Amino acid sequence: MPKSTRTEKDSLGTREIAGDRYYGIQTTRAHENYPISGMRAHPTVIRAFGIVKEAAAEANRELGLVDTKIADAIIQAAKEVQQGKWNSEFVVDVFQAGAGVSFHMNTNEVIANRSVEFLGGELGDYSKVHPNDHVNYGQSTNDVFPTGMRLATLLELENLYPVLDSLVSALEKKGKEFHEILKSGRTHMQDAVPMRLGQEFAAYAGAVRRAEDAIRASAELLRELGLGGSAVGTGINTHPDYREKAIKNLARISGQKLLPANDMRYAMQSNLPMAAVSSALRNLALEVIRISNDLRLLSSGPNTGFAEINLPALQPGSSIMPGKINPVIPELAAMVSFQVIGNDVAVAMAVQAGQLELNVMMPTMAYSVLQSITILTNMLRQFTDKCVAGITANANRCNFYVQATVSLATALNPYIGYAKAAEVAKESVATGNSIIQIVRERKLLTEEQIKQILDPARMTEPRPPIKD
Repeated sequence: MPKSTRTEKDSLGTREIAGDRYYGIQTTRAHENYPISGMRAHPTVIRAFGIVKEAAAEANRELGLVDTKIADAIIQAAKEVQQGKWNSEFVVDVFQAGAGVSFHMNTNEVIANRSVEFLGGELGDYSKVHPNDHVNYGQSTNDVFPTGMRLATLLELENLYPVLDSLVSALEKKGKEFHEILKSGRTHMQDAVPMRLGQEFAAYAGAVRRAEDAIRASAELLRELGLGGSAVGTGINTHPDYREKAIKNLARISGQKLLPANDMRYAMQSNLPMAAVSSALRNLALEVIRISNDLRLLSSGPNTGFAEINLPALQPGSSIMPGKINPVIPELAAMVSFQVIGNDVAVAMAVQAGQLELNVMMPTMAYSVLQSITILTNMLRQFTDKCVAGITANANRCNFYVQATVSLATALNPYIGYAKAAEVAKESVATGNSIIQIVRERKLLTEEQIKQILDPARMTEPRPPIKD
């Protein structure tokens, strides 16, 4: 039975710690100093730091730098951290002192105290396993935090990729399903030449696929790590073989392809990889906003809007207007994407704010990027399953617009010239008569020519002019 409190000491003095807590004095001070948001570390960050600590302990054990029994206990405790068993013990606010020293020491103290238990001691008995001297042997926050942050981002991205693939597949499926449905294109929010509804959705799929490709490409920068660089990238207090062994262990445990940075100083000074990933996530968000806005326009109505497509009805849309159904998932998609864009601004400011040998703004980078990945993953899953997969087309409405668009006159250019075609278009707008009706009345084309040249389906792909 643990004591109700225990006394711990650091370089600033002593403090009473709740006897059953696995964190210690430095975590307690940080918890008191930063009552900022009430938000705690992302679970994947905790997992990633557990992996780093396991990999480091393995390397130190192999090199004979940490006693085998102590290293084994640290490894066992680090595995439990990875499993999320002690997430409640990570109490430091996401907005904290620079570089993430507080969160890092929270990790060291939890692992140290759990290791002490494995070795038969009581919580706080750091003579058996010390947070700094054993758990953190050969390490510094300055190389551990950027390593853990990069690894956490790689791990969290593994959840996003299959969701993006599912969205692309759903959009491609709609592209095929709607291929035969002709509609009016629109540019500048005005009538444009005919196109296929399926072409519109196939283009959405292409945009999302390219955004995913950009995220994957930027994530490759995260694989280059500065672990072993210690305080300023010189490797002080580390064994010459530690760096290579620790990163090799890290790659094996995490299942990620990882490699030592060819310049450890760069890996501490620069957070270019986080900026690149955040920027790629922002670009995905921009595409999602655009597509969600299109879906809201195309489904607007039912009687006074475009009404070319129908979105799944998920819930009543008004507390006062009966029967109203709103495009709730595209609205959700836009709002989540706005948050991602805001997060990217925070990351950009943090990345440029490094000085000399260290960028200390890493905690906000880690929080912002991981939140962006998580909320995009969850939102896009709903966007795919509850919106895109259930979209249906109003073929009659689409056909009405394709016959009504004044930009049918564009097809006349090769036959009567741009100027005469413009006159036809202006008359159509002024009178309300269709392009075909005006061409017929003016005898600008024969009936056979009208049938071929003004066929909307023919206008949806490149074809040479019809010869007499």
